[in-house]
Amino acid sequence: MENGYLLFILGWVGVISEFTDFATVLLVFIVVSGIVLILDKFKWSKARGHGDAKPHYVHYSREFFPVVLAVWVLRAFLFEAYQIPSSSMRPDLTVGDFILVSKFDYGIRMPISNQTVIPVHEVARGDIVVFQDQNVRNRDLIKRVVGLPGDTLEYKNKHLIINGKPLDYTSDGSYDYSEQGENGPMIIHNERQIEDLLGVKHPIIIWDRLPPVVLEMVQDFPGKENCSYNNDGFICKVPAGQYFMMGDNRDNSLDSRYWGFVPDKSILGKAIYVWMNFKDLSRIGTKIQ
Repeated sequence: MENGYLLFILGWVGVISEFTDFATVLLVFIVVSGIVLILDKFKWSKARGHGDAKPHYVHYSREFFPVVLAVWVLRAFLFEAYQIPSSSMRPDLTVGDFILVSKFDYGIRMPISNQTVIPVHEVARGDIVVFQDQNVRNRDLIKRVVGLPGDTLEYKNKHLIINGKPLDYTSDGSYDYSEQGENGPMIIHNERQIEDLLGVKHPIIIWDRLPPVVLEMVQDFPGKENCSYNNDGFICKVPAGQYFMMGDNRDNSLDSRYWGFVPDKSILGKAIYVWMNFKDLSRIGTKIQ
């Protein structure tokens, strides 16, 4: 019977997960189990006979409530782990990296709504951040912040100009990696450069076979009237309260060039460390910057 109750709980968790994110599932479990414990303490326990066993739902609520509460607080306000699924942030982040994201860096935010209630630090240019996908529910993305609210960004011939100031780029050799293609694995040969993002130096990679922007892939998005595109790149004025994100793998990244600006309320946290990569253990402890 106990296994039946446990399977019932897990089944409902799976059902709820189809309609919302994992943090909300945890919150629902905390609220329901908390109500069960309160009712048991002030009502149901008095109705049971002396020595009668607690119902299974009370037992499971008592066992899981403190654990789930601790996990929810940790994920909601302090840290959360993510896995890098694609090559869009190479060379700094590679496929298979498990990263630690600080939720506290940008302040205490309300669960679900993600509105900031206690600010700590502002999102800074050059930060690598995790944020909610604007187009796909319950999917999170990771990119680098290149444009802040009010910035004018120009991307011309694969070089950024921010508020009229061209960024400095230094050649840093080559960077090759394997990517799964339609006909099997393929080696992509890239030029590696160091980009000086107005004081934040970091590596990027460029693949000369693609244009700065694949125009037919640009979507309609809120605020698109602030951007103009051509074969050489684009110019965008970043609206208030929003950010412009780009992948460091500039020619293999779907980012703000294609799906638009990221509002502050969608920011989930700042990537800080690689804590595991099962295919390359040397990456454990790598600081993300």
